Amino acid sequence: MSAQEIIQRGLYYEEFVEEARYLHRPGRTATEADNVLFTTLTMNTQALHLDAAFAATQEFGDRLMNSMWTLSTMVGSSVAQLTQGTLVAQLGLGDISFPHPLFAGDTLYTESVVVSKRISSSRPGQGIVTIAHTGRNQDGTVVATATRTVLVHRLPEGSDA
Repeated sequence: MSAQEIIQRGLYYEEFVEEARYLHRPGRTATEADNVLFTTLTMNTQALHLDAAFAATQEFGDRLMNSMWTLSTMVGSSVAQLTQGTLVAQLGLGDISFPHPLFAGDTLYTESVVVSKRISSSRPGQGIVTIAHTGRNQDGTVVATATRTVLVHRLPEGSDA
């Protein structure tokens, strides 16, 4: 008996179902190292991310995770399930909000909902999908939301994928 090979991939255009909700697991526990590394790599000198003494005197009393780390991690956690190997391009991000802070030690859990989809009128064999991402901490509190529009491949002709 020969072994079956299965390659992990995202969804082709036809496999996206409007209003389907995807829960991306495992979650990702944010660390102080993540915050310092991401913040310094992106040249963001905001003291709320880097200076514990300063942050302790501010409204939240502690350093905040860089919101761009939160956004990147939230979107990134959806890739394996939704767009790995089927993405042509990310077309845009919108409706981004951070209604509650995320701190080192919090765990970010992401869910995604397919908002809409349409076949591309200018790119044969491809389709445009809009996905709403929501990030929650370990208590279920929403810490980030964003809408992402992606260009993905359609199923290859004659495919039974």
